[in-house]
Amino acid sequence: MKLFKDKKKWYSFKLFLLIVPFLVLVLLFSYYPLYGWLYAFYDYRPPRPFSDAEFVGLKWFRSLVENPVKVSQLTQVLKNTFAMSAITLGTSWLPMIFAVFMNEIKCVPFRKFVQTVTTLPNFISWVLVYSVAFSIFNSTGMMNTLLVNLGIIEKPVLFLQSSEHVWLTQWLWLTWKNLGWAAIMYIAAISGIDDELFQAARVDGATRMQCIRYITIPSLLPTFFVLLMMNIGNFLSNGMEQYYVFQNAFNKENIQVLDLYVYNLAMGSGSYSVSVALSMLKSVVSLVLLVIANAVSKATRGESFL
Repeated sequence: MKLFKDKKKWYSFKLFLLIVPFLVLVLLFSYYPLYGWLYAFYDYRPPRPFSDAEFVGLKWFRSLVENPVKVSQLTQVLKNTFAMSAITLGTSWLPMIFAVFMNEIKCVPFRKFVQTVTTLPNFISWVLVYSVAFSIFNSTGMMNTLLVNLGIIEKPVLFLQSSEHVWLTQWLWLTWKNLGWAAIMYIAAISGIDDELFQAARVDGATRMQCIRYITIPSLLPTFFVLLMMNIGNFLSNGMEQYYVFQNAFNKENIQVLDLYVYNLAMGSGSYSVSVALSMLKSVVSLVLLVIANAVSKATRGESFL
């Protein structure tokens, strides 16, 4: 019995060793950078060393609400962030529906072709995406040239420079890039559904749409709610790369989200301490949103994910 227990402990220890590298990576890239939060409490001005910075306490946090210019800028930035995050959150069901209907394609080669074509854009950098967009939609690009030659318009339309509908266009680019990749989790969940459920439903005379409605979608809802909760926790995190490459002097006011604003504060105006303070607040709010979403899930569905 003792030998059995020793072998079990040794096996458990070996399993623990397998996850140690991943724990180290999490500590290095997720927790060690939190040391940089100290910059929010100091008047740090590069290239001076941090040891020479003056401690100012909550000065930079107060400046976010006391400085009228910053308040005006932050209000517009939050408006952009909330709008784009709300659109993304409101359409978070699209990958699930896409996966469901793609699973209904009976021609396996064609289904694999669709999955490959829709997944590949995820691996294209936003710089290349913008290059494609610029080639198609700039004033001398393919779209304007085609519209002018057909006589639909008299002069080129500045698609990329326009600030109108910029939230919608950015959502379309994001959806085009991530839809296939986001559907992979749902495709994996569909493959895990017991095939006997579908067979029993067909015996009872259920149509394909009824199988989707009463078997497939209910089976995917737990996965959907987990991903939805994660999206709620990341409500203020839109990412920076997409909006950084698409921003210009004409649409900057409506395209600048919180992550891009923090980057511009640090790299553009050199306000490192203010940008760190804003990042801290964003992280705290994101954590609160995650806890609230988990509490709502537990109260409404009886399941907690934390």
